[in-house]
Amino acid sequence: MANELGRTVIHRYMYARSWALGDRKSPLATTPCLIALDGDCDTDKQTAPFSASTNNEIPQTLTINANLPLSPPNFEQNSPTYSTKIGHVLPPSLDEADAGESAGHGGLLPVSWQRLNHDPSLLNLDTEPSIVVLVDAPQLASQQGKLVDALIAIKHRFPGSLIWAPGIGGPDNLAVLTWFGVDIFDLSRSRQCAAANILLTSVGPREIVQNSGESADLESQLVHWKFAINEVKAKLADGTLRSLVEQQSINSPKLVEHLRYHDKLTRKNSEVGISHVAKDTILHCNSHASLDNPIVTKWVDYIIEEYKPPVGLDNVLMLLPCSARKPYRMSKSHRKFLDVIGHSAFHEVMVTSPLGLVPRDLEETWPASHYDIPVSGEWSLDEISRTKIMLTSLIERNNYHTVINHSSMTFDLTGVNYYETRIGKSATSREALDKLREIVSEVSKEYGVKNRKHHKILLDNFCSIARYKMENDAWLNDVKIRGKPPFWRLERDGKQVALWSNDRRGFSLAKSSIPIIAGHSSLKKIHLQSEISWKGDIFSNILADYDKGIVSGDDLLVMQDNQAVGLARATASGWEWSTTPGMVAKGHQRL
Repeated sequence: MANELGRTVIHRYMYARSWALGDRKSPLATTPCLIALDGDCDTDKQTAPFSASTNNEIPQTLTINANLPLSPPNFEQNSPTYSTKIGHVLPPSLDEADAGESAGHGGLLPVSWQRLNHDPSLLNLDTEPSIVVLVDAPQLASQQGKLVDALIAIKHRFPGSLIWAPGIGGPDNLAVLTWFGVDIFDLSRSRQCAAANILLTSVGPREIVQNSGESADLESQLVHWKFAINEVKAKLADGTLRSLVEQQSINSPKLVEHLRYHDKLTRKNSEVGISHVAKDTILHCNSHASLDNPIVTKWVDYIIEEYKPPVGLDNVLMLLPCSARKPYRMSKSHRKFLDVIGHSAFHEVMVTSPLGLVPRDLEETWPASHYDIPVSGEWSLDEISRTKIMLTSLIERNNYHTVINHSSMTFDLTGVNYYETRIGKSATSREALDKLREIVSEVSKEYGVKNRKHHKILLDNFCSIARYKMENDAWLNDVKIRGKPPFWRLERDGKQVALWSNDRRGFSLAKSSIPIIAGHSSLKKIHLQSEISWKGDIFSNILADYDKGIVSGDDLLVMQDNQAVGLARATASGWEWSTTPGMVAKGHQRL
């Protein structure tokens, strides 16, 4: 352990990480951070906890030294120190050529595009590296897709490693690269800017303002770096990094290209996601790029491909506008809508951006209960197209015979009875509400709608949430709902099996639910090693197997020797469980 890098994830968001370095109880530095190169100006060690140098040999040897005591268990002197051969690095376009001498292995692992594609030894390393260096990052960044492909491959193969992509970072792209999974940055671009009397800021390079006392020297460049680093750390901590990423992506066309491609790949990867967040977490959707946020697109895909309305509720579809207040039903506008509708026999679905459609039965779940958007009253073509695709799929996969549209978006629907109630007015205007009342009365009389009792509404909602957040809703069979909002108790045979937790917008499962959930396979499973006496939280070294589809926030069924022994909540997604140091799931209940 004397030359290992002590590191623990303290904040995570999709691929982005903030690592605490050194003693996990008292870390000396956190990422994202800088690595000092030869010729850099003096930087405080908290900002630059590492230094790097190369020799003049061919191929070069890269050495990285810690500027702080970061090695367990004693943390008495500055360590670790890593040294490795970089190998011959060919241009990415020559990825089929033989590079000759290969790069080294160990705690410091240099990789290139060619090595990622042709070195089978990366699949069978004796030890996992502490730091991975993408040595040809500048070349990959200039080619479509390759930088993102390389970073995602590294994240999944070495999830417990810090990533350094030399030569491409700056205050203007720090948030985006952190979103991609990069942890360590250097001043190479800032040094180039300083030589040209250009200042590299959070919004890109610019000329200094003359006669203002401004300077482009490296010390001045460092000020902008520190500001950018602290901004990213703060956004990671409060769960709003994505909004900063979207702002920063427009600093250059290349960043937009990289982000769009990264979003596309992340959308397809079921292992990367978030299932639950704290009640006060806000998903800011302030730009067109929010439409491609994987958090958003995974919701869209679920509604299109998997969502099922409550049993018996897929007859009349009621489309309503969204509201700033969440959940929608608590807003003034929705209280008016509900008063006019007067019953619970229609399936109410909100039309909104960027999520497209939000069923009433899922309005208290992430991300539907947490997003915030600017309201302009106008729909973009992309927003209209997305919503129409979602609506068409919803209708085709279910039995709706009537659609009542009180949203601000119009639709051209065939095969159903279609009513528009807004008549060009505000949704809460007297004229629009009167029209809505008229149509609701007409449809209700024609089809003889049957109102749902309060207990049935709650159970329908919880079943929808269970189908969305868990493997199925079978564990809710014969459950009774007790209590008062927002703390609903779910009881079976007089025993509490779960509590609706308003703080996490999800279920807080009781110990008595374990055999029921196990009997219906209602949760993803993790399997403890047979010889382990499980007493606390879940660490990867005590696991024999686990579901690779686990995402951060998931409730999990803990198994041992094919027996259900407890419950846990994932603090990390399954793709990073193999080698990420520290806790991967928090023990929740144990039999």
